[in-house]
Amino acid sequence: MADFPDIVEAPLRARFVSLGVRPEQVEERFVRGAGAGGQKINKTSSTVWLQHRPTGIEVRCQRERNQSVNRLLAWTELAGKLEWRRQESANQQQAARELVRRQKRQKSRGQKARMIESKKHRAKIKSKRRGGDDW
Repeated sequence: MADFPDIVEAPLRARFVSLGVRPEQVEERFVRGAGAGGQKINKTSSTVWLQHRPTGIEVRCQRERNQSVNRLLAWTELAGKLEWRRQESANQQQAARELVRRQKRQKSRGQKARMIESKKHRAKIKSKRRGGDDW
């Protein structure tokens, strides 16, 4: 069984375990960076690219010049994105439940009175349109 890289410290491992992420689900590659940096960035593979296969979430980190630092930052960012995704899903489910609850809730006495009053007012307006029923 694969294990998380040594760079991933205990608190970060605990975050992945709580998310249910196994090390074999994450693909890790080291690639050459892009952008400014000149000859150094064109020669070294200090950029870390991670992909969580089940969700398709990708993280690319080239903030620092050191590969090991970028690796730690990338794993931390991946954990953050996975946690955000889980929280967003939970928030959407909660919002759906609250929407149904609000829709099924009975109207207050004041709301009912205002609704009836507006219907009566509308009925008066419409009754004036009828006009000559005096035949």
